[in-house]
Amino acid sequence: MKGSIQKGFTLIELMIVVAIIGILAAVAIPAYQDYTKRAHVTEGISLAAGAKAAITEYYASQAAWPATNAEAGLPATISGNAVTSVAVGTDGVITVTYNSKVDATNNTIEFAPTDSNGGIQWSCDGGTVDDKFRPANCR
Repeated sequence: MKGSIQKGFTLIELMIVVAIIGILAAVAIPAYQDYTKRAHVTEGISLAAGAKAAITEYYASQAAWPATNAEAGLPATISGNAVTSVAVGTDGVITVTYNSKVDATNNTIEFAPTDSNGGIQWSCDGGTVDDKFRPANCR
């Protein structure tokens, strides 16, 4: 009696593989979306770094905080791929406004400077961006 030789996969085996791939995709896609939103938030933080330097320089020479981009020596419009604007406001507070690529349109992160014995300390816990998209030092 000759035994039969199996050539390929059964329908059940293929369905199990498809189900496993579906489960992995269901877990991976939301995690990847959060990752990309965090990357967009980081873009705004990088754009704010130039404004931080300008505000620090202004404070060192004028002993006061600038209230506008122009006063700090910055361009009127600073924007990026996910950033609508980087604006200097009252008391040197930098507001980074994001577009819809970060959770919702017009979400913000605020960087507030304080004079700490001649050094400038920046806090970035203000604004409306959800904590899960912020870097650890801004939560």
